[in-house]
Amino acid sequence: MADVSLKEAALIVGVVTACYWNSLFCGFVFDDVSAILDNKDLHPSTPLKNLFQNDFWGTPMSEERSHKSYRPLTVLTFRLNYLFSELNAVSYHFLNLVFHVVVCVVFLKVCKLFLDNRSSVVASLLFAVHPIHTEAVTGVVGRAELLSSIFFLAAFLSYTKSKGPDNTIVWTPIAVTVFLVAVATLCKEQGITVVGICCVYEVFIAQGYTLPMLLDTAVQILRGKGSIPFSMLQTLLKLIVLMFSTLLLVVVRVQVIQSQLPVFTRFDNPAAVSPSPARQLTFNYLLPVNAWLLLNPSELCCDWTMGTIPLVESLLDVRNVATLTFFCFLGSLIVFSLRYPGDSSKTVLMALCLIVLPFIPASNLFFPVGFVVAERVLYVPSMGFCILVAHGWKKLSNKSVLRKISWVCLAVVLFTHALKTLHRNWDWESEYTLFMSALKVNKNNAKLWNNVGHALENEKNFERALQFFIQATQVQPDDIGAHMNVGRTYKNLNKTKEAEESYMIAKSLMPQIIPGKKYAARVAPNHLNVYINLANLIRANESRLEEADQLYRQAISMRPDFKQAYISRGELLLKMNKPLKAKEAYLRALELDRTNADLWYNLAIVYIELKDPTEALKNFNQALELNPAHKLALFNSALLMQESGDARLRPEAKQRLLHYVKEEPQDANGYFNLGMLAMDDKKDTEAEAWMKKAIRLQPNFRSALFNLALLYSQTAKELMALPVLEDLLRYYPDHTKGLILKGDILMNQKKDIAGAKMCFEKILELDPNNVQGKHNLCVVYFEERDLIKAEKCLVETLALAPHEEYIQRHLNIVRSKIASLSATEQSSLPADGTATAAAEEKKNSFQNLKGVKNEQKISQTTVDNNKGHSKNKKRTEKNNLDKETPKKSTKEIKDIEKKRVAALKRLEEIERILNEGSVLYNLEKAVMNVKPERFQV
Repeated sequence: MADVSLKEAALIVGVVTACYWNSLFCGFVFDDVSAILDNKDLHPSTPLKNLFQNDFWGTPMSEERSHKSYRPLTVLTFRLNYLFSELNAVSYHFLNLVFHVVVCVVFLKVCKLFLDNRSSVVASLLFAVHPIHTEAVTGVVGRAELLSSIFFLAAFLSYTKSKGPDNTIVWTPIAVTVFLVAVATLCKEQGITVVGICCVYEVFIAQGYTLPMLLDTAVQILRGKGSIPFSMLQTLLKLIVLMFSTLLLVVVRVQVIQSQLPVFTRFDNPAAVSPSPARQLTFNYLLPVNAWLLLNPSELCCDWTMGTIPLVESLLDVRNVATLTFFCFLGSLIVFSLRYPGDSSKTVLMALCLIVLPFIPASNLFFPVGFVVAERVLYVPSMGFCILVAHGWKKLSNKSVLRKISWVCLAVVLFTHALKTLHRNWDWESEYTLFMSALKVNKNNAKLWNNVGHALENEKNFERALQFFIQATQVQPDDIGAHMNVGRTYKNLNKTKEAEESYMIAKSLMPQIIPGKKYAARVAPNHLNVYINLANLIRANESRLEEADQLYRQAISMRPDFKQAYISRGELLLKMNKPLKAKEAYLRALELDRTNADLWYNLAIVYIELKDPTEALKNFNQALELNPAHKLALFNSALLMQESGDARLRPEAKQRLLHYVKEEPQDANGYFNLGMLAMDDKKDTEAEAWMKKAIRLQPNFRSALFNLALLYSQTAKELMALPVLEDLLRYYPDHTKGLILKGDILMNQKKDIAGAKMCFEKILELDPNNVQGKHNLCVVYFEERDLIKAEKCLVETLALAPHEEYIQRHLNIVRSKIASLSATEQSSLPADGTATAAAEEKKNSFQNLKGVKNEQKISQTTVDNNKGHSKNKKRTEKNNLDKETPKKSTKEIKDIEKKRVAALKRLEEIERILNEGSVLYNLEKAVMNVKPERFQV
């Protein structure tokens, strides 16, 4: 076995790079979305064991909706990509390119077993540039073919070393072969077919038998004229070991899929559910179709399902001629390779083995598959095709007459194939370009119309997407998925009536429910979403909640393991104020999937509705154990801890909020609640910083604006609170607490009685029954020295809140004030100046009275200051009296002085009572009332 030279390897690397360099600019398209973008098994937070419990798409193998494609080693390479570059598509495509280079180099080594050096290079180059491989190389999910092929070829190369001198058995290469076969199978299922190739190689290549020789030996043994040769016994022993290991792998594989085949609909593979002879005729016709794609890859399509290839329903169908021709040609090659000895027949035989055996799992001969034709499954079969072409080219080039023509033809084929591959790669740039290129080849596939619609839908181009979805329903009127797509798009366009009509059409295409009958084997899981979508649509109407619930229960009756139905029904039951039934629905869903963090989150929401914060927190914690980056669980569990009032939980709440803002740096709610935690911990500077950050992200953040102003007022920075309150009231003119706080600051700090009065009057315009606003307006009247109006105002306020003791007390104070002043006026002296003095004293006493406090942190004027101010005024007034009044007798003067002193004492007593009874409010700290958001799975 010749080795691959450095020049040959460099040539292959250069050619592959020239053909596939532009694949690095392609994104994740088609099946990549499910296998990469939506597959949680790629995330480092997912346990590695899940890779060996789930299918290629991340669905547990135990679930009936699983595709049953078990390729954990391929998913492991995706996970490594994610570890280094997360979802950067370039790294995924680059690794695919590298793997294709490796396959080409190993294939060259295999070719040298059966071809000369020059023909081997030709075969390898043909394989490297063949356009049929773009789906396997440029499509990221095609890595399963690439990895499986590497170990497939390595296993075969290892087995070729199992023959020792004198036809002895070398067991080490056989053991390595068995191991590599297992690895290849864990990359993709077709890897196990290399065992069949090893068996053919052992019998017809290594031992040199031909079919006539084997038949003759068998006849002799049966007639009793001979015994089995020792060399043949050794061959049988090796074959038994290989077959036993293969059987063991098959048993393990069946156990992994739990003896269940995947469920495919007639849209995926129409022939699989067709009656005879249409099924057999169509499956046989697909063989020449695949052969033609290898021979002439001019029209390639990413999806060959549904109506791409019409069923062959009659023996008179002209396409049967192609089937007959194909089998005649294949039969002649098999006869030639098995009947005649020689290198040429051996080369043809191995080429046929590489074409036929790896294709068997995709041939529908033993079990149905989910496609009609798939270009990527031709990756390994194309190796045999390339060997046949290279062998034929060798025969032609050895003839002098055809030598130049053969070289020219080879150059043309290599150049055109390379150019086609390079051009085809651009089709995989995006989903829109991929599916539009497919529609150029085939317009009878409703799935392609749907997929173009999905691509446009992802770009929010709903109007145009709707056109493609409607076209899909016209191409395939019974396509349930197409009608669901139409309904969903109408919903996105806010055309509820049309959306419901489309969903109803899709629902009418579903099999009718018969009590007691199981539908799991004939209903595709995604089609059951029609019940979910329709229920989600109509439950927006409060009068149709029971109807929506009936749809969820209908889906569950058709498929008891339909997890999504339980989740959606739980949401609805919460909306219907039936938390206990919602709890039952979520617990049933958890029985089906206990590793779903979203389910634990939803159950936590149920416990919040049941007023059980302890259980709610436990479920939030369970969700975070499964997914530490679960944003909603982080945020709402932190909020729950914060609202519990337990200071011991605040540090953990802070850590979760810090994690949340790291995940969602543009969400102002996270910073706001960090600010609230800091306020609880009396960390005013930190709270101010968090609140300001929340407001920078969301300038109209109502709660953040108010609480920042409140924080300033609590920390003796009332004047800094005013601009914040102005912003708050500009966005929310009806913010009552903001108006109260602003009025308090204006009255007690700015001494702006008029401004404060406007704030309180605005409150009463919005809510005439607002006790705080009404009472504070009464205080303003008092400050304006309008005692009658203040009394009337307090009476009205007391009627609104008859049980508020402080209002009654303040009303009594004002009434005492009025009575005191009236008594003073009645006891004043006649026109000798005493009345004038009393009036002046009344005026001064109003100036000395301080207003009732309004809200939180309102400063209280001390009694001593008022008293001192009052005494100063008394001295001034005495001097004025001495100057203004005419001279009286000593007795008269003494009487006047006694009466004046008595009046002043009564005023001072009233003033003292008012100051001691100043109104004190506790303005409640506003906490953002965030109701936990329910997760929509």
